[in-house]
Amino acid sequence: MALLVRVLRYQASISQWVPACSRLVPVSPTQGQWGRTLSGTSQKIKIAALRMYTSCVENTDFEEFFLRCQMPDTFNSWFLITLLHVWMCLVRMKQEGRSGKYMCRIIVHFMWEDVEQRGRVMGVNSYILKKNMILMTNNFYAAILGYDEGILSDDHGLAAALWRTFFNQKCEDPRQLELLVEYVRKQMQYLDSMNGEDLLLTGEVSWRPLVEKNPQSILKPHSPTYNDEGL
Repeated sequence: MALLVRVLRYQASISQWVPACSRLVPVSPTQGQWGRTLSGTSQKIKIAALRMYTSCVENTDFEEFFLRCQMPDTFNSWFLITLLHVWMCLVRMKQEGRSGKYMCRIIVHFMWEDVEQRGRVMGVNSYILKKNMILMTNNFYAAILGYDEGILSDDHGLAAALWRTFFNQKCEDPRQLELLVEYVRKQMQYLDSMNGEDLLLTGEVSWRPLVEKNPQSILKPHSPTYNDEGL
């Protein structure tokens, strides 16, 4: 495995991440944008959001995307792949009402915290990192809008959104676009088949492979297991 992939995929355990990331959500009704004290339920949702974001970076085969989509092995490529999977999680969780939308905000916070930390691990100059974070933030929200329009459109509309954002308007092989459109469609169908309450409690998400060895293997996932505290 390439060194960069090993660096990008480095991730602390859930027990190590939760205390550090808990500062991302205010605990006082007078602090931050949430404006309310965290209840036991929202604490569980926050942990589930961390697990869901972690699934985007731990359970995705980045090397397969690099190979089949002819992407350079760079931090930007990692971000584009991660962004796509985070967006799919956001689309799914927005269907779960207020709790799901709250979870979406936490997932995005974890993503930016992770991006910043990975940039530091790679030795990116603080000034350059801050400048790049602003650029990536703008690209992120533009991508979300484009993907949202694409998923509601036909395959041509989705392909156009992926061409603009994921491939940065540089894809010359239509088979790569076709592969990615198929991947997004089947993955969204797979996520939709997961129980919403389970996702809010556990955040456990699995991803279909980019290329299915056996198309018949796309089945409804089993419900996850969790303890009395929803963990």
